Amino acid sequence: MYLVVGLGNPGKEYAHTRHNVGFDVIDLLASEYNVLINRIKFKGVYGEINIAGEKVILLKPSTYMNLSGESIREAASFYKIPNENIIIIYDDISLDVGKLRVRSKGSAGGHNGIKSILTNLSSDLFPRIKIGVGKPEKSLIPHVLGRFSKEDRVLVEKTFEAGVKSVRVIIEKGCDEAMNLFNGFIA
Repeated sequence: MYLVVGLGNPGKEYAHTRHNVGFDVIDLLASEYNVLINRIKFKGVYGEINIAGEKVILLKPSTYMNLSGESIREAASFYKIPNENIIIIYDDISLDVGKLRVRSKGSAGGHNGIKSILTNLSSDLFPRIKIGVGKPEKSLIPHVLGRFSKEDRVLVEKTFEAGVKSVRVIIEKGCDEAMNLFNGFIA
């Protein structure tokens, strides 16, 4: 069993912002599997799909980014999902728009959502898919809470498709294979 989590902030004002790319990838996955993310539990909303014979919980925490780990800890504990089967999808300002990077472990790199997850799981051993949102020109918060230009939105939507494919590869063939296939990805 796997837990695939998209990080973001709840509420229409945050929809399709740079900080909510994780939610966008979860929505795309749900759409491809014709499933609604509408069940409320674990301080979030979730749905279930099946990939390669594995039950997969798709989760969007409703805790706001900085407390994402609480939602993830509750879901992982309830389903007894080991950390190596928890896949986190989130925005990364150190990657250009249109780039994607898969990692099997690592630090928070200054990302408050990941800091919360590290604290709540007491480990950095969980796969993650980073979606590039570009570096802020001025201050960080208006950048991550802002929306993409039309041109960048086209690029990032291609990156979402690669994110969905990388989730499948992690589940079917492992994180190393996903890193080999997707770490050079550029939309």
